[in-house]
Amino acid sequence: MSVLTRRELLAALAVSPLGRFSPIRSGWLQPAARRPPEGGRYIALALARLLNSTRYGDLQPTVIDRAKMLIASTLASAASGSLISSVRIVRSLAKEEGGRPEATLWFDGSKLPLSGAARVNAMLSDAAASDDSDLRNVAHTGTTVVSTGLAVAEHIGATGQDVLCAIAAGYEAAGRIGAALGDNRQGFHASVIVAFGGVVTTAKLLKLTDEQMAHAISLVATTMGGLAIGTNSWAREYHAGNAALAAVNAAQAAAHGYTANEDMLEAPRGFFAVFGGNTANIKNLTRDMGKEWDIVTYLAIKLVPGAHAFHPSVEAAVNAARQANVAPDQVARILIAGSQSRTIVAGQRPKDMVEAIHSLPYFIASAVADKDFSWIHASSGKIHNPAVARLMDLVEPDPSPPPVRYNWSWGGTVTIVTTSGARYTSTVDAPRGSGPRGIDWRDVDAKYRALVRDSGLSTKRIEQTLTLIHRFDEVRRVSELTHLLS
Repeated sequence: MSVLTRRELLAALAVSPLGRFSPIRSGWLQPAARRPPEGGRYIALALARLLNSTRYGDLQPTVIDRAKMLIASTLASAASGSLISSVRIVRSLAKEEGGRPEATLWFDGSKLPLSGAARVNAMLSDAAASDDSDLRNVAHTGTTVVSTGLAVAEHIGATGQDVLCAIAAGYEAAGRIGAALGDNRQGFHASVIVAFGGVVTTAKLLKLTDEQMAHAISLVATTMGGLAIGTNSWAREYHAGNAALAAVNAAQAAAHGYTANEDMLEAPRGFFAVFGGNTANIKNLTRDMGKEWDIVTYLAIKLVPGAHAFHPSVEAAVNAARQANVAPDQVARILIAGSQSRTIVAGQRPKDMVEAIHSLPYFIASAVADKDFSWIHASSGKIHNPAVARLMDLVEPDPSPPPVRYNWSWGGTVTIVTTSGARYTSTVDAPRGSGPRGIDWRDVDAKYRALVRDSGLSTKRIEQTLTLIHRFDEVRRVSELTHLLS
């Protein structure tokens, strides 16, 4: 097959009437054939075949349960996010632009095209920083797979089982690609990873072929971006919205025949080379698919607000404060050990919620002052509490950290030293509500009830939606849920 270059195409168009010249029909615009790697499959296609072959009946009960929990957690976070100005701006712009009414904006009721609805709903969840995290990749994968999954499923009339299966597959795709990249993020935001979860979720619901899903994966790989430096600003939720937008667009384009490089992931200047450098490890990307699920092993549901990597240290601070049982003014030093201690910057004060939820000193000081940490600590009254401000000055990296071996990079140890010289220490590795410690529906339900009321839904409607999520595998049309979120 001959391959037409861009210059040859322009020359041909110049001498031939457009109506009589069809380079697409002639096959000239098809990409040049490349030789597959050893094993005969490009990575995107190998991944697509495995994920596409997964059916609801293949899923373990725990996988199904965790997918339901992700829906509840994402909607709870989105309810809080509906009050944040960054989301209101983008939602207003999206509604002004309009388009085909295909999917519902949560807690609003307006309908937008699929990609627009998925984008706004993802921003709702991410803006409040109360969603979920992948312990291994420090990425909010649930926000992307749920926002894309519910939007697409509502539009096409999919069942709850369809969505749960697509969510599990999408979560697996993002988790494995993130793990292959490793810890060397080179300054890019985790939304680059979670976009793969959204595109696989969307592709499964749209019933794309293996080849189409592979092209959709490749399109996301070359589309999605985001800088890690934007984490402490509104850029964070903007990244999340773009991940969902890119995911839906890529899957829709692939469904209509749009193609991309088959080796977009593994090529010398492809995704893994650019984002992972020389440290990317792709040999296990498709190994043992279906034996263990990331949504079981690595999912962590946030049970308190803010940066999830800080939650073990905050839990340890609460434990130590309750052991000490002293007033805040009797605390002389607060020592932090673990990898997160490197984020401590002396003298910084959070000005608002965005800065507070990414400030480890604020988290620790609040936990010690109140001997607790919960959703109310994302409020202005708590952020500007003078007692907390004093304790923030006492938070410092432990100069003689205890010899603790953490299984997770998030683990932390907190030692409170009182004015009398007494020391109280607690260590927490993985946070509550995470795969290693188990996730309890009672905690997820409590989170849902506490946060969804921020949306203005009535208590009756909150209970109706929560009941529907619990029995989501019985739902015949996903619009039953999205209608109640209006």
